[in-house]
Amino acid sequence: MTVAVESQTDAGAGGLDAIRARPREALIGFDFDGTLSPIVDDPAAARAHPGVVPALRRLAPLVGTVAVITGRPAATAVEVGGFADLQGLVVLGQYGRERWENGVLQAPEPPPGVAEVRAKLPRILANAPEGVAIEDKGLALAVHTRRAAEPQVALERLRSLLEALAERTGLVVEPGRFVLELRPPGMDKGAALRGLAAERGASAVLFAGDDLGDLAAYDAIDALRKEGTPGVKVCSSSDEVTALAERADVIVDGPAGVVGLVESLAAELA
Repeated sequence: MTVAVESQTDAGAGGLDAIRARPREALIGFDFDGTLSPIVDDPAAARAHPGVVPALRRLAPLVGTVAVITGRPAATAVEVGGFADLQGLVVLGQYGRERWENGVLQAPEPPPGVAEVRAKLPRILANAPEGVAIEDKGLALAVHTRRAAEPQVALERLRSLLEALAERTGLVVEPGRFVLELRPPGMDKGAALRGLAAERGASAVLFAGDDLGDLAAYDAIDALRKEGTPGVKVCSSSDEVTALAERADVIVDGPAGVVGLVESLAAELA
């Protein structure tokens, strides 16, 4: 038996009520890693929680828009998420710079700074602790320290070097769970969420995330509320990042909790 989704804040409760009242005009968005997929040591090995696709398949026909907004390339998120045949799903990759919908991918050319970072990163990381790894996302490059013996120490050791490289190449550094990502400025998950909400004429917005990069989406929901659009901030909680839980309306226990939330919401709206 599913349990009705409840908010710990009045604003979140208002957002849930608005979704229930007009689900066909609602936008339901999710981060991928840490929200729909458990965090793993090797990003290439990440896969959506086994309950995600069935749950989203139930939810999608009941609401206006279901979206995944991720720092991963859109095509990669579709592949590792198993989303290729999920009707009605929009995937905004690279923080909204890429878009996948109905099997069609739209992706811009990377700015020149990305190629420069790609060439210089191996030299900069030549003396980095063992276990530090580079993930090439096409439009961005991420440096992961999760597999180092002391992940946080390695992250802090590299931070100033990567910030200096980003400044020289016109990129910005996006911090995350034992990762520092160098990417083009001017787009974040908040801008992506707001843009999609405006495009779809969303009457209410829910976003679920787990990491620091998702705070921009929380900021967007706060701004939408002030403009009259109800919203709900959901945190897929972890011991590694607590900043989202401090601002969330609804807190669930990792990707399994997100699946439970989606199943409960789908059951309410059916």
